[in-house]
Amino acid sequence: MSKVWLFLMLHSAMFLYSQKQPDLLHYKTPGEKLKAWDAYCDALSEAENFSLLIEEADLGIRLANNHPKYLSKFYFYKGYGLEYTNNQYEKATLNFEKALNLAKGKFPEQEVLALMRLNYMYYSIKEYRKGEDLINYVKKIVDTVHARNLKATLLGSIGEYYLDRSEFENFINYKLKAIDYLMPDKSKRETSNNIGISYLQIADAYNDMKQYEKAVEYTNYAEPYLKRSDGIAFLYNTYIEAYTHLGNIDPAKKYYEELYQIGYNNPMLFLNVSYANRNMSEFYLAKKRLELADDYADKALYFATKSNDEEIMMEANAVKGKVLLGQRKYSDAIKILNKALNFAYIYDKRFFAEINKNLSECYAAQKHWDKAYQYYRSYSQTSDSLSVESAKQSLANAEAKFQNKSKQQEIKSLVNENTIHELNIRNSRKQRIYLISGLIAIAIIGGLLYYQSRNRKRINEKLMTLNAELDKANKTKMQFFGILNHDLRSPVISLVNFLHLQKEAPDMMDEETKNRLELQTTKATEQLLEQMEDLLLWSKGQMENFVPNLKDYKIKDIFSEVKKEFIWVNDIQMTFNFPDGMIIFTDKEYLKTIIRNLINNSVKVLQGKLDAYIVCKAWEENRECLVEISDNGGGANLEKFKALYDDHTSIGITKGLGLHVIRDLCKSIHCHIEVKSNRIIGETQILLRIKKT
Repeated sequence: MSKVWLFLMLHSAMFLYSQKQPDLLHYKTPGEKLKAWDAYCDALSEAENFSLLIEEADLGIRLANNHPKYLSKFYFYKGYGLEYTNNQYEKATLNFEKALNLAKGKFPEQEVLALMRLNYMYYSIKEYRKGEDLINYVKKIVDTVHARNLKATLLGSIGEYYLDRSEFENFINYKLKAIDYLMPDKSKRETSNNIGISYLQIADAYNDMKQYEKAVEYTNYAEPYLKRSDGIAFLYNTYIEAYTHLGNIDPAKKYYEELYQIGYNNPMLFLNVSYANRNMSEFYLAKKRLELADDYADKALYFATKSNDEEIMMEANAVKGKVLLGQRKYSDAIKILNKALNFAYIYDKRFFAEINKNLSECYAAQKHWDKAYQYYRSYSQTSDSLSVESAKQSLANAEAKFQNKSKQQEIKSLVNENTIHELNIRNSRKQRIYLISGLIAIAIIGGLLYYQSRNRKRINEKLMTLNAELDKANKTKMQFFGILNHDLRSPVISLVNFLHLQKEAPDMMDEETKNRLELQTTKATEQLLEQMEDLLLWSKGQMENFVPNLKDYKIKDIFSEVKKEFIWVNDIQMTFNFPDGMIIFTDKEYLKTIIRNLINNSVKVLQGKLDAYIVCKAWEENRECLVEISDNGGGANLEKFKALYDDHTSIGITKGLGLHVIRDLCKSIHCHIEVKSNRIIGETQILLRIKKT
């Protein structure tokens, strides 16, 4: 992930110009034309229009043939465009080298920017010898640079070099020096962003060292300084990594969702999104929730592939391999872990050690002991070389150096205070008797207060118990009112509609239709009375204790009773499918109420629709009984079904009440509910899952 830091540092050093191409005919001298074209290319880089930047930088190179300063700038712009257009690192490196050679010793700002980009380029294309020579040169010139922002950039580049090699002490030292040089100009926008990025890098180092509380602390320091979307994306990544390792998943999910919103469609942030998914997968893998871990690992791989970045691909393959290992798919795990292993040692020795350990476990599970031993030996050797405990101590020393200036004065003050303290000790014996007497008095008073506090605590506990019972009784009453109101509403409305039709437009019905509707209404009314009696008897039995009576029931009986309750529906094809002899372990009345409410909702959305149908079917699968209610009512946005699974969704008298009833009853009988709605094909399916005994 170190490449992102360099990208952010460069972005923060640029100024915003108009993206409109300047008309060079309006400028008289070559210098004025080059200045205008420089500002134009700068604006293209700020706007991330990299493909156009490459073309316009080429024109700038031709214009600046005899002007080394501008020629260096345009080579830099071309290299920058190539770097961020499909990661053309080899070509970008050549242009950055030309920019550096033209600026070396003559144009400090251009030289510093070229050095910064080449530092990363050599790391990316594995030119480690050139990278080492580059950093040695930077170390030689850093003290000759007087501008604070340029000195900070060079110090940061040196720090990046050590971070890429997991030399945390050197990294922290150089990064803290860079912050010292930036702080006097922190009111400037670009400097403020650089300070925030530097704090984030330190936080990231603490994450690497598994000091996650310190990582959160330094991320908090960084947050006020970051305003750009790319810097904020990396801020979210650092929070996610720290909180997932601390086991605090709620803030991690919050930052994950915010990162997903800004990065899902932004190619420059795909590696951030992949990194976030990897951390979420690691969290759920540690919790043994392999299905969720696998889902996040697949997303990490998807965005890593789209980012076209080897390091991110290595990390995503590593976590996918760990998930496959957890799923005991050892052959698949070995295949994908070997993909990660090809790049792990280059980018991160810690990953290299962990991947070797996972491969050893895979081969051991397959009883391939020779290979298991081979990979475990490689893991052991690499792990020992990392010297984690030594690095932790180095970090503590680095932070102490950062705070040294303010601490020196504190140490002097403490020495003086210690001298005064020694003098006071000589007189303390005289005061001992008074102190002992005071302690005895305090103990007596404390005992009285403790006794009084215990009595108050007992009374409060009784009040809390009574309040809880009262709250439960109120909720029970509201549930029954909701059930009675919602379940009886539709049949009553049907009856009222028929009576209005018979009274206000008797001429619209012939004798046959009239007789048919009268017969249908009579049956519906009888069924309504039966349904009211069932609900009232059930409510009478439940009001004292709203607890389900779970037993084995035939699904045939439950469907048969529900079907009778909808004989008043005549313009909708209603089908009930179930296997003969299927038994379901539930509370019969609860489940009937749930199914009745769901069918009622389907009937409402199907009013006036031709070829309308409702299918209610049941089957068994993987030690579960499944009941599905589906209709062709056109589908709907899943937000409309939110009340089925969200306790905090607001409801009204006529909207959302039925869904809340369904949700509460499902919870009572341990029934999991799922919703699928496709607005393209116009269908909605609601699935109830009940575990078998």
